[in-house]
Amino acid sequence: MKLLEVFALLSRANKRIIMILIDVLGLTLLTVLAIWLRLGESVDVYPYIPAIFLFTLLALPIFIVLGLYRSIVRHISHRFVLTVFGSVSLVCLVWAAGIFMLDLVYPRSAIVITWLLGLFFIASTRFAARWLLLEHAKRFNGKPCHPVIIFGAGSSGQQLLSALKKIDDYNVVAFIDDDPNLFKHEISSVKVFRRQDLAGLIQSYHIETLFLAIPSLSANQRREVLEWLSMFELAVLTLPGLDEIVGGKVSFSDVRQVRIEDLLGRDPVPPNPALLARCIQNKSVMISGAGGSIGSELCRQVLKQSPRILLLYELSELALYQIERELRPLAQAKGIELVALLGSVLDEAKLHRLMTCYQINTVYHAAAYKHVPIVEHNIQEGLYNNTFGTHLLAKVAAQCGVENVVLISTDKAVRPTNVMGASKRLAEMALQALQVEFPATRFIMVRFGNVLGSSGSVIPLFRQQIAQGGPVTVTHKDMTRYFMTIPEAASLVIQAGSMGQGGEVFVLDMGKPVKIDYLARQVIKLSGFDVINAQGEGDIAIEYTGLRPGEKLYEELLIGDQVLTTEHPRIMKAHEAFLSYDAYQAVLVALEQALQAFDYAAVLEVLQQSVNGFGHDGHLVDYLQRKRACENM
Repeated sequence: MKLLEVFALLSRANKRIIMILIDVLGLTLLTVLAIWLRLGESVDVYPYIPAIFLFTLLALPIFIVLGLYRSIVRHISHRFVLTVFGSVSLVCLVWAAGIFMLDLVYPRSAIVITWLLGLFFIASTRFAARWLLLEHAKRFNGKPCHPVIIFGAGSSGQQLLSALKKIDDYNVVAFIDDDPNLFKHEISSVKVFRRQDLAGLIQSYHIETLFLAIPSLSANQRREVLEWLSMFELAVLTLPGLDEIVGGKVSFSDVRQVRIEDLLGRDPVPPNPALLARCIQNKSVMISGAGGSIGSELCRQVLKQSPRILLLYELSELALYQIERELRPLAQAKGIELVALLGSVLDEAKLHRLMTCYQINTVYHAAAYKHVPIVEHNIQEGLYNNTFGTHLLAKVAAQCGVENVVLISTDKAVRPTNVMGASKRLAEMALQALQVEFPATRFIMVRFGNVLGSSGSVIPLFRQQIAQGGPVTVTHKDMTRYFMTIPEAASLVIQAGSMGQGGEVFVLDMGKPVKIDYLARQVIKLSGFDVINAQGEGDIAIEYTGLRPGEKLYEELLIGDQVLTTEHPRIMKAHEAFLSYDAYQAVLVALEQALQAFDYAAVLEVLQQSVNGFGHDGHLVDYLQRKRACENM
């Protein structure tokens, strides 16, 4: 093994010298072997020595010129096989001509035998060297070689196999595939097995990692496969869908961790191009909260619909810088004017000026504080930004002649148990009341649940906690939430914003609610670990921390039961009760007085009277309220 280690660590030039020496010795011996095979071992080879040396003398320069020594052994392909065949054949032809021209002694039929032996020798030595480098050099370079399995023996799985063969860290030992026609077949020397063979393969080869390589699976099929794989102690990595793989070519860089959307099994619905373009194309569009999770995706999708002007309005300098830097090249390429403005939705004069100067046609209002516990600790800022800011922006938009105002709302606005939810319901009510006062502007509200990958999303937190060895924290075993991907949510918001006459609340179909505990367990399993059970067996613990202030176990999407379908299968429409504009303004005045006095008990009382179904437990955790209580003690 020491000799093999030395060979594996040699430079490429030294390896070539060794291969040339092996060829000199081997080609000389095989010409002798050809004579013995033709005439018998007792024949004296002395008369044939000139022909034997001529063969070796001709072979080396021809092999060098034709590039036989330029090929990297570990990357042998069909082209290399053709090079071997052509090189050996040419050597034998030139050699035979030399024998006839120089009148050398050598059995004519042995020339054919030499050709066949030469093909075998050159090919076998190269493939033997390749095997040594691939199978043994991995151990010499200090890196462990992990045995892995690929689920999916189709074209994507085969491309992934080719990519993994070039990586020292992995050794593909088997394919798993549901196609019975592939069972027991070999693909590039890797055998295809059935699903029921997986447990045995894991035990036999000590498998810790599996690659899911079937990008053509629907979301439901992918979820079914992942749920089945979660029974095994495997880290599962997957290829994205075909629409995410550029050019249909699979490389190792395409491999990624299983994402939460893979577990939810929700197939996308193609967007309606007419709805996407209706309020955007050739128009001046403003997006507030442009640097946030939803706001930034809205910017990307709006830009694709070719607006005349795209105005990014954002309070955070860093968030604005990041989204502008991303979008600027795309906007320039399409000839779209991109304007990035720092500002608050509470700055009435600035809002009025920018909407007038840029002749805004459509506003997507995504600026909001959305984290329930943070707003519970910062009641004043939550209400000012979410409620007062929305009312102010919507009123200024109507005064400036904006055609469409679309509010991004939340399922937490339905019978809220927290201030954040109540502030968003009041934001909805602002648009409903303004619709009556300003009928020329269409005010649309779009309500949906949690979006995957947004700031504060549970999945990145789960992965971070798993990487640290746990525990994974879940607030309550029975907590459920609706989930949707950010791109789907933004696309549906744009389409919903193009529907209706104004004043409607559009509700996105979020699918079935999912238990957070289920998601935590699936992420742990698909990371290759077991959840610690009651007996203390396993790898990662789950801790239940209890509901945080203002949280509830279940979220709803509708206040009433009156819901209508729309032209899009995943967008529903509801008409919900609201206050007149005068009554709504009175609520704002009462809230303003209570907030200015830092009287948060009075704030909760106003919310209780004005927001249908508001059910706050009355336990105040606002930092300023608690500090004031301490000072009065």
